[in-house]
Amino acid sequence: MRHIAELPNARADSAPGAPCLADDTTALSNMEFRARVRVAASALHRAGVRDGDVVAVVLPNRVELVVALFAAWRLGAAVTPVNPGLAGDEIRYQIEDSGAAVVVGEPGGVGVTLDVARLAHPAGPVAAAPGDGPALIIYTSGTTGRPKGVVLDHGNLAAMCTMIIEALGLDDTDHSLLVLPLFHVNGIVVSVLSPLLAGGRTTLAGKFSATRFLGTVERVRPTYFSAVPAIYAMLVAQPETHRPDLSSLRRAICGAAPMPAELIARFEERFGVPIVEGYGLSEGTCASTLNPVAGPRKPGTVGLPLPGQTVAIMDPEGNLLGAGESGEVVVRGPNVMRGYLGKPAATAQAVVNGWLHTGDVGRFDEDGYLILVDRIKDMIIRGGENLYPKEIENALYRHPAVHEAAVVGVPDPVLGEVPVAHVVTVPGDVVSAEELTEHCRGALAPFKVPAAIVLTAELPRNPVGKIDKKQLRASASRD
Repeated sequence: MRHIAELPNARADSAPGAPCLADDTTALSNMEFRARVRVAASALHRAGVRDGDVVAVVLPNRVELVVALFAAWRLGAAVTPVNPGLAGDEIRYQIEDSGAAVVVGEPGGVGVTLDVARLAHPAGPVAAAPGDGPALIIYTSGTTGRPKGVVLDHGNLAAMCTMIIEALGLDDTDHSLLVLPLFHVNGIVVSVLSPLLAGGRTTLAGKFSATRFLGTVERVRPTYFSAVPAIYAMLVAQPETHRPDLSSLRRAICGAAPMPAELIARFEERFGVPIVEGYGLSEGTCASTLNPVAGPRKPGTVGLPLPGQTVAIMDPEGNLLGAGESGEVVVRGPNVMRGYLGKPAATAQAVVNGWLHTGDVGRFDEDGYLILVDRIKDMIIRGGENLYPKEIENALYRHPAVHEAAVVGVPDPVLGEVPVAHVVTVPGDVVSAEELTEHCRGALAPFKVPAAIVLTAELPRNPVGKIDKKQLRASASRD
């Protein structure tokens, strides 16, 4: 197989009746998947899609979204997956900014020019035109200003999938259960493309519910799933009386945000499934480091650099630093994006001399495992002292009553900024803000102790499931 767009044909030729892709209502064999992709490519072609165009897909996680992806690639077009939960103006912005020629979605949806149902109607054949141009335009979550379109080409995807398959040891016996949204590159690469390329299969789970998810694992029998820390926190919070059969799972993968070592330990002790934590970003086509599946896993780190790319630590002057020294995490390799769509200045700022600047502070330990310190932009300057919220959060997680914690900087008239912690307690546990403050005093230097601790029922999240610190800061400034 020379191109990822040829995957439906390759799978149908080698094992036509083998399972390929499923969701809550549909299950497709390899042969049925190829047929669906051919029909969808014809529908897109009749709607005007040609080589070099962009197709916007506004759908929840379902078989048709993956079909549309491969159908567009068959025509040489790129796809921008849109979060259907966005407001109308936000959806319209992504459609317009990406320059989409056609919008695939539910009837009556914002900007829809092709009803998703037409992707399954018989249509005539269309000549394939896969190339090496853009494959995906993934929009960042927009923590600073309007979201930017990250342009990933087919070379980026091929390189990333090769790295993931090798690092996770995926093969034709693997069965991925997708729980992350398909408008995020992790969901597309780790849970769909990589297992399908390895000869395995994928089941798309519906909207996440902790109780329903565990039942789905029992019923579907996947070998792995990829999720964010918030999902693991919700699973651990399930009643102890609920003992699902998770024996099919060989591993669980965590990405998108650093996962506290304490939460990893709680999940593994509770469910008996090892967590493989990794790190990456959309601009690097998903992943740059991963704790080895077969080798030592180090909770509290995000693992070793993936084969085929270079991960390093750089100081503000552009000098590479040695083990143990903290600086900005930078990445170089065939997985680095083409750039931000229509934003050459932002691209030049993010990729300098081939190095992708991640905006994360980190360091390597003596064994070459990457430890993330925090986001550069999340750093708090308290009376001239630099504080990293992640260090304070990790101290809070060491208290047995803390389920989740998020620390943000809040303006202070004297010190400039002070850290404020927002804490969700373990279900059924009772703890006071004063007790948590005392706990922090025993674990942190005095200037790192939160100025206030806010106990809350839940933390705000962005569409991918990360804790939304921007919203926490905004709410603090209004108080």
